[in-house]
Amino acid sequence: MKFSYVMLPDYPLSESLASIELADELGFYACYAADETWHKDLWLLFAAAAGRTSRIRFGPSVSSVVLREPTLIAQAVATLDELSGGRAEAVLSSGNFGLLAQYTIDWARTRPLSRVKEGLHVMRTFLDDGAITYNGDFFSYDGLFTFARPVQDRVPLKLGAMRGPKSFEAAGELSDGCHHALSYTRGAYDYAVEHIRIGAERAGKDWRDLDIGAWVVFATGPDSAAAKDAARSMVGIYASSMPEEQLLRNGVDPAELKPIIDAIGAGDLARGIELTTPDIAERLSVAGTPEECAAKLRDEIAPSGVNHMILAITDRSLVKAFTGRDLPGAADVDTQLRLVHDHIMPRFA
Repeated sequence: MKFSYVMLPDYPLSESLASIELADELGFYACYAADETWHKDLWLLFAAAAGRTSRIRFGPSVSSVVLREPTLIAQAVATLDELSGGRAEAVLSSGNFGLLAQYTIDWARTRPLSRVKEGLHVMRTFLDDGAITYNGDFFSYDGLFTFARPVQDRVPLKLGAMRGPKSFEAAGELSDGCHHALSYTRGAYDYAVEHIRIGAERAGKDWRDLDIGAWVVFATGPDSAAAKDAARSMVGIYASSMPEEQLLRNGVDPAELKPIIDAIGAGDLARGIELTTPDIAERLSVAGTPEECAAKLRDEIAPSGVNHMILAITDRSLVKAFTGRDLPGAADVDTQLRLVHDHIMPRFA
């Protein structure tokens, strides 16, 4: 089981760089970040981090082929790959629907899965060949070329998927893996992995060779209640992007979340947190002591065939930045990285 750190790059950059260096020293597989306008630019952050690290991999999880043209994502990935000595990769999707709405883009009219599949083809071609001539439904090029060339023979390109089943099957069939965000039950991961397997077998691949990642809201620390309260502060913000089908696979009635999502959508984060009960937070996060977190990963996620835990670590600073709440008992990012290394990773070695 690989373990990676996914950050929201909203901390002071010096702190983010120090945390990435620590994750590298501790043997985390990768550091990912969301390629979204809401946050600081991950490409510049990871370019700076590349020269200060030696093993950890970098990339977006996810980058939107609606907001960012796929040849430009490929150019950035190839440049980061050279800077890092062959440690770049990318996870693609149609993007965060809430962010698209702020760009006045109706995601349903973008034909999201078809666009992502075509964007993946464009990026694969551009990274492998350094040039592309192509006339598609969404992207067209006539002799476009680039001098941005990766160090790796094949830069891993994966898909982010939540709704399914077609998106999971596309990831298995067409890409190097799937990062499935915001699921927490054995049933949800059995569903995702089964459809990833179907897609992989359609392409004549062994699904077990793919990177199958569980991207989860995560908070740990010696104080279980404080860790769970930190996760609770962020659950509604994340859950607002979960499709109804996914909520149901995680044992959550969409009606339970509607008042929370409505409050957050209206900008009343305090009310949204108030409405997020500890029970809902428990179902939609991995939080508590390291022993509690390890048990949930062991019982609900690992048995499905997931081989990569991608931890969206939530700490005191992040909660305060997003919600204004101060949680003195919540462990900081670096403490959590050390706790994962010392007490969780050995259980999955």
